[in-house]
Amino acid sequence: MRIGVMCSGEGTNFENIVHSCPDHDVVLMDYNKKKCGAQKRAERLGITSVRIASKDEDDIITIFNTYNVDLIVMAGWMRVVSKKFCEAFAGRIINLHPSLLPKYKGLNAVEQALKSGDDETGATVHFVTEQLDSGAIIKQQKVPILPGDTVESLQRAIQQAEHYLLPLVINAF
Repeated sequence: MRIGVMCSGEGTNFENIVHSCPDHDVVLMDYNKKKCGAQKRAERLGITSVRIASKDEDDIITIFNTYNVDLIVMAGWMRVVSKKFCEAFAGRIINLHPSLLPKYKGLNAVEQALKSGDDETGATVHFVTEQLDSGAIIKQQKVPILPGDTVESLQRAIQQAEHYLLPLVINAF
């Protein structure tokens, strides 16, 4: 399977996909921020990367079609995509979100979970639709919220769950 990854941040999940999904080819990584750590990871890993602004979705669609991707993985892509983008790759776009959806959609999910008084949160992989974090859930991984957890410690625990969960889902495709 040919995988395209979309990133906005440091790219730890992107690099984890490369290492944990050896039966698949990560052929392209699209990023949307100038100072995106994922771009440096792509360079080090020898994977083509391209910076395209989130608003230039036609260009993103074109590049993923040019690379003949079978699956698009949003691994820290911090923008909502349009109906046109979703239709261009219907059923072939998945997103990783740091909560047990449908709880805590959108930004600051870790902070929301920590402030909620819940005893657990987690990570969700779901299909992407034009509605924010609302596509069908594929798989979830629970993470306990421990006494004394901070946003940073809970983020680290969720990231470990993400590093387990996302390759599991990709490898099952």
